[in-house]
Amino acid sequence: MNTLIKRSGLAVAVAGLCLAAGTGYASSHREAPFITEMPKVDGTDFYMFRSYEAGREGFVTLIANYLPLQDAYGGPNYFDLDEDAIYDIHIDNTGNAREDITFRFSFQDVRQDLKIDVNGEMVSIPLKTGAPVGPGAMDDAMNGAIQVRQTYTVDVIRGDRRTGVSQAVTGDGGSPTFSKPLDNIGSKTIENYPAYAQSHVYTANIPGCGTGRVFAGQRAEAFAVNLGEVFDLINLSPEDVTGANGRDLGLNILEGKNVTSLALEVPIDCVASANDPVIGAWTTASVRQARVINPRPVAFEEGDSGKGATVEGGAYTQVSRLGSPLVNEVVIGLRDKDLFNASEPKDDASNFAPYVLTPTLPVLIESLFGVQAPDAYPRTDLVWAFLNGVPDLTRPGGTPTLGEMLRLNTSIEAATSDVAMQDDLGVIAGDVTGFPNGRRPVDDVVDIALRVVMGVLLDEESAPAGQIEYTDGAVVDRDLLLSGFPYLGHPFSGSPNPQRN
Repeated sequence: MNTLIKRSGLAVAVAGLCLAAGTGYASSHREAPFITEMPKVDGTDFYMFRSYEAGREGFVTLIANYLPLQDAYGGPNYFDLDEDAIYDIHIDNTGNAREDITFRFSFQDVRQDLKIDVNGEMVSIPLKTGAPVGPGAMDDAMNGAIQVRQTYTVDVIRGDRRTGVSQAVTGDGGSPTFSKPLDNIGSKTIENYPAYAQSHVYTANIPGCGTGRVFAGQRAEAFAVNLGEVFDLINLSPEDVTGANGRDLGLNILEGKNVTSLALEVPIDCVASANDPVIGAWTTASVRQARVINPRPVAFEEGDSGKGATVEGGAYTQVSRLGSPLVNEVVIGLRDKDLFNASEPKDDASNFAPYVLTPTLPVLIESLFGVQAPDAYPRTDLVWAFLNGVPDLTRPGGTPTLGEMLRLNTSIEAATSDVAMQDDLGVIAGDVTGFPNGRRPVDDVVDIALRVVMGVLLDEESAPAGQIEYTDGAVVDRDLLLSGFPYLGHPFSGSPNPQRN
């Protein structure tokens, strides 16, 4: 299989996807100047894969992560999403780099003013909860101890995201409203967080698709990266970078961090065209064009969010975008990072082609470590993965429109349901059910990126240093991952304080 993959051009095209690893390697954490000001709508990672939970073989799982670098103890407000934003997962199943199906998540704050009697005066409390929270999702709505929580809706839009036909996804009882669990505040507030979170996994009745599942809530960060050293001009020894000391050097700086996940499991027939099993997908977040600071925020009344600190208005405007991991960090030049976040795949060839054909990362690595960068310009091989898919694997039939997306061949079944047996180097290790054929939580996109961008899949003449086993010394902790939906592990608890350990 390895030989077949390499000679068909499949593995070479992985380089395009991995090119984005760059000197930043945060999959999409604080990647553009403007999005650093709006962490609630900062898309961090996007996973798309054939479901490997037992009995769910006929489904595709989509997971869009937002709000990076969450410290579990970050109270008293913790990490709710923006109720004035929309969070989208877009699917292209016709190869035209335009959305054919969009799944839209919208969040709503639900508040009650909790007061306690202090010397005969009823005074509002400063905390999110005033007592331990019950074990189930149904208890959220009835629990008088929760001062602030969130609900959400999911809509499926067919056609253009702005003008297409929108229909509500509903739960078992026909309600279009789902409950987002509270973040993992601590063991005294929520004694059994895994059970509490699992009660927020809902059946999703998707119009025109059938039945799937949905979950939105805090998860343990699954992305692994040696963030600080990599941003510091890859501040590692040559022995570490070249793999002489092994891959797992315990350098995952994201260990112990949480993230917020929007997870949706959908039937394959819902997203794949009858004519072609390949789909492309990306996530976006959009906010209102106008935001006015309220000089006197109005306190909320019972059941009402009040006027708050800002007043939002105008059309929704896209401020975050994510398809394949790592693209905006270092493929895209600093001057164009905000533009990439505001753009759509159909415009990528005209906006960003030079970044693909003449990538800077190999030259940077050459200057930092003295290894020779590949000499294969223009890098037309990278166009396959970055803009139109890999032949014989993730390229749709016909001649697709160029556009950067994460692509998945839905006809290829998951290799194994055992996370321990999944090869975290994906396609370059012969596992065609891993990245860049979609992306699973276990896939180590940083190490894949380093190796491929330096030419592991090119011939020796074009890439003299291509066979070095580059690594950042951080690997995904498989023990944190779940074997079933929503797949990402339960979030770290804010108390007992993990920093004490």
